[in-house]
Amino acid sequence: MSTHIEAKPGEIAESVLLPGDPMRAKWIAETFLEDAKCYNDVRGMLGYTGTFQGKPISVQGTGMGIPSALIYCHELINDYGVKNLIRVGSAGSYQKDINLRDIVIAMAASSTSGINNTRFVNCDYSPTAHFDLFMKAALYAKENNIPIKAGNVLSSDQFYEDDFNNYKNWANFGVLCVEMEAAGLYTIAAKFNVKALAILTISDSLVTGESISADEREVSFSKMIEIALNTLH
Repeated sequence: MSTHIEAKPGEIAESVLLPGDPMRAKWIAETFLEDAKCYNDVRGMLGYTGTFQGKPISVQGTGMGIPSALIYCHELINDYGVKNLIRVGSAGSYQKDINLRDIVIAMAASSTSGINNTRFVNCDYSPTAHFDLFMKAALYAKENNIPIKAGNVLSSDQFYEDDFNNYKNWANFGVLCVEMEAAGLYTIAAKFNVKALAILTISDSLVTGESISADEREVSFSKMIEIALNTLH
């Protein structure tokens, strides 16, 4: 049984939103879901299940970084039968045409993490989004006039880099933005043959140095959550 999630069998839906911040999980559940109930508070990593337009949906905080996210994803998939996982989180822009509050959908995720080097020695494994979820998200955004960007993102193990300008090398090869979990999510989803997607909202820019406040993030993240929920519906 799960050691980090205390939900009973049947309390977690087959489709789950995955914010890193457990308090954002609480906000999503209270703002967007009906009859949301908390099923987990182990280590303060809150999880909720409710309904969206009549369909059961869960929201589970994962913490920051690939190692933390993989713990929760592994248990959700293997102990609770989750089939669809969508990361909803913040990211830092690497491109001058990707601005604060823009939405980025990760088609693929590069990484500075060594998590896959132990699996694929001297090789580069390239984890990608699940095509069905990606197409549903892109189509919903287009039909509802929500601008998105899509492409390669970087899942970094470091939030504070020793060399700030290191991001430019990734940017020169078309990487759109940086976050900390998508590559891990896409890898574990592929391993267990489930569907995964990462939808990100730009909260700061490494190009301009701009950022949005913690309070502004909740309002700015609403469109991202709307896309994610309608992708799962």
